[in-house]
Amino acid sequence: MTIFYFTATGNSLAVAKQIGGTLVSIPQVIDSESLHFKDSIIGLIFPIYWWDLPLMVRRFIEKATFDTDYLFAIGTYGSLPGAAMASLQKRAKTRGYSFTYTNQIKMLDNYLPNFDMRKQTDTLPQKRVHEQVVKITTDIENRKIMTAGANIGKRVITGIFRRIFKPEKNALMYTVSKKCNQCGVCSQVCLAGNITVNGKVEFGEMCEGCLACLHLCPNVAIHWKNEKNDIRWRHPDISLQEIIKANNRS
Repeated sequence: MTIFYFTATGNSLAVAKQIGGTLVSIPQVIDSESLHFKDSIIGLIFPIYWWDLPLMVRRFIEKATFDTDYLFAIGTYGSLPGAAMASLQKRAKTRGYSFTYTNQIKMLDNYLPNFDMRKQTDTLPQKRVHEQVVKITTDIENRKIMTAGANIGKRVITGIFRRIFKPEKNALMYTVSKKCNQCGVCSQVCLAGNITVNGKVEFGEMCEGCLACLHLCPNVAIHWKNEKNDIRWRHPDISLQEIIKANNRS
């Protein structure tokens, strides 16, 4: 089994590790000349942003081809999943394939302007993430056929968010405080290769809106307009070095 994953603060990587198999970071292969993959089981695991797929995951689906008997996708989310998985299937079908199994896992929401990470962390045990992953793993082992549905309301709202939410503009909202010591972690965890550190931290125009730079800055020196507080999140089962290895594209 091969799993392709997209992770910013470790949530999707933690799910991928629990399911098992050969794990491949999407940022590390997205620019490859050939994106043809073969295995008996192939999966994609990624976070859901604003009820839709991350920009890079969209690109990956549109560029890659999969030679497999069983193709699955898992979206991790914090508040509502919207019609993300329906969007996934629609994009796949334009490429001539479809996912055998799609599902979603409710974790915590680390979108700082809307959510207090202390409160999100406190409610995490109630979501029983481990049990959710165990069930999905069993489904995959049994080659279950299932598609996570979305009613017309979710589809409409997802379409609205898709037009409104422009991740590439997120960088305009970042500020860097005097706590910054130019350690370079922000550039190493940026899966879009959008951050450079050369005398100061500079943001480009290819932001994915993942907030890895905010959450993983060792000195909490990067901030965003209207964030609830300076409490940050990294999945406790995933090290900073694992995320750097997954995301660093330099």
